[in-house]
Amino acid sequence: MLLFEHRLNERGCLLLWLLPSVLRAQPNWDTKPRSTPCQQSPTKVSCKGVGLRNLPQELGQGIKYLELSDNFIRNLSSSHMPGFGQLEYLDLCSNQLEAVSDATLAQLPQLRSLLLGSNHLDRNYLANGRAFRLLRNIEVLDLSANNLESHMAGWYVRNLTRLRMLDLSGNKMTKLPASIFWSAPGLRELDLSNNYIMEIEEGVFESLEELEVVNLALNSLHCISGFSLRQLRVLNLSHNALELFVWEEGAEPYLLQVLDLSHNRLLSFPELPKAHYLTHLNLSNNLIASLLPGSHQPEEFVLPYKELTRFNRTLPGTAGLTRVSDLDLSNNQLQVFPLTVFHGLGSLHTLSLARNCLQEVAGEALAGGTEPGDHSPAPPARVVLSVRSLDLHGNAIRVLPSWFFHSLPQLETIDLGSNSLQPCKSHRSDRGGNLGAGMSHVPAPGGTCTPFYNVPRLKHLSLCKNNISRLQPYAFHRTSLLSLDLSGNRDLLVPKEALGGLELSLQKLSLRDNQMDDSKAELPCMATLKLLDLSGNNLSLLPAGLFCSPLESLDIRNNNLPRLDKPVGASWSRRLQDLSIAGNPFGCCSLGWLDALRAAGVGVRDLDQTLCSYRDGSRNFSAKITSSPWWLCPRPKDTSSLALLVVMMSLLFLSSGFCCLLKKGQNVPGHGGLCSNRARVFPLHPKIEEPAEVKPAENITKV
Repeated sequence: MLLFEHRLNERGCLLLWLLPSVLRAQPNWDTKPRSTPCQQSPTKVSCKGVGLRNLPQELGQGIKYLELSDNFIRNLSSSHMPGFGQLEYLDLCSNQLEAVSDATLAQLPQLRSLLLGSNHLDRNYLANGRAFRLLRNIEVLDLSANNLESHMAGWYVRNLTRLRMLDLSGNKMTKLPASIFWSAPGLRELDLSNNYIMEIEEGVFESLEELEVVNLALNSLHCISGFSLRQLRVLNLSHNALELFVWEEGAEPYLLQVLDLSHNRLLSFPELPKAHYLTHLNLSNNLIASLLPGSHQPEEFVLPYKELTRFNRTLPGTAGLTRVSDLDLSNNQLQVFPLTVFHGLGSLHTLSLARNCLQEVAGEALAGGTEPGDHSPAPPARVVLSVRSLDLHGNAIRVLPSWFFHSLPQLETIDLGSNSLQPCKSHRSDRGGNLGAGMSHVPAPGGTCTPFYNVPRLKHLSLCKNNISRLQPYAFHRTSLLSLDLSGNRDLLVPKEALGGLELSLQKLSLRDNQMDDSKAELPCMATLKLLDLSGNNLSLLPAGLFCSPLESLDIRNNNLPRLDKPVGASWSRRLQDLSIAGNPFGCCSLGWLDALRAAGVGVRDLDQTLCSYRDGSRNFSAKITSSPWWLCPRPKDTSSLALLVVMMSLLFLSSGFCCLLKKGQNVPGHGGLCSNRARVFPLHPKIEEPAEVKPAENITKV
């Protein structure tokens, strides 16, 4: 026992003596960086979201692009970083960065783009700002979402003389001091959005002669007066509290092309006298009640409008907007759509007046082009707009005058949803003549319906939610519509003639949520119809005219269809790509149509949400249609088994009769030549008796 303890002590001493050597032989996990799943190319390394806590120790030669976003790096501090000297692009967004050292930035002489968004650079900003003095060649700097206040942001950029693009969005800046950007005269793009800026001191942008793009959206600005950035191309002032926007007068025109003043508190159309290059103007979501500059109330607009239509016909504030192609005035408080006011906007292609308070279209009938029965006074000159897309949905318009579409000869798309318009009735011309010969009914001035016929360039029309109760015959004759939206018109009646004239053009039709039953949905044979929405109705049968349409998409959800008829598989299986069917009372025992469509490759979008019903005794149950619950269905009588039984019984009787015929005439004891009715018992293994030996008779007469 003592010997064992002695040897154990010797071995323990030996292990203690060898322990330093063993530890030295093990890899140093604390100092040696683990391999990371970075993606590398000859000039680019991407270590995005791989869990790094420090900068890579060294890079391969020639690496110019390094992406380290979405990691856990806190400090940019390293004494020696081989391979970093050629970096031109460094992305450290979405880390935990709070400290930047001079030694690190000194090793990045070629750096042009530095992205530091979504970090904590509000901490240690004084030391970090001093380190930024070494970024003498930096051109792109992202300091967004760093909780920077105005003085902190100014400290970071005060020595970056070559800066071209600066992102300070998502910080806590409340004002722009006059000297904040003086050291960066070459700035071209500046993003100050999503801050708390309420004040812009005079002279902030005076030294920025190359500035082209400014984003001041999502701030707290109340007034822009003396706007003098003539070199700007894009200005975003949306989502502020602007009540006034005034340009500075001068001889030189502004170069502005895109101006966004949406989501503010403007009360009138801003004066833009020198905006000769403006192409996109967004004034949506304001409080504009008049299109006359300085008019704050709708009643102030009436008399000046009459004067405009008589003399100038052009809104004074729009005199220089000859290049505007996109104008958005949606979500304002306009009560009148003054068509002639836009007469001077010769390049206007897209106009939105959606969700205003429009009740009528103000204007005059066309000189020399009045409708029969239209006795409204003609203006001295014809009003023609070049608008191709017009959005008037969400207003209270009851009727469009008969000359309306003639003033918009280039119109291709119009959205009139959520109004109170009723389409007029028209008749086809047997001779294919002009409008006067082809239309037997023309709405008179002050009528209650709107003529949607004979608009040859119109391709897309929405009349959803207009409380249309009945669609008149040939309501869209000679329009060549490609898409038509009639959804949301409860109890709509669509006779077969209503879509007359669209058989060879219409490709997309929506009759969704109209609560139509079988008697209210009659469709002609639509030879080009590809997309049809019949969801939200009360149909138990699909309109017969659909089976000749080359449908590619069909939505029949939420109807009363127990099944789809057999022609469905034959008509649509070759072209139909997707089908929506949920919300119908399909029977689990009549799903042959579904099997046929799926076998043809038709995709059913909502198959997992579709139920079918079956009956068990006196109760109804439902099951998912994907479970193929065929075993729940009652089995039909097996007529084949019954027929087989009848055949077998017949053969049995025939064989019995044949047996009787064979036995007839044979002398069988006890049978009298007739078959016995007693059943004969045949042994399973009958005994075969040998013939008895023949003995000579005793009394044989010898001869």
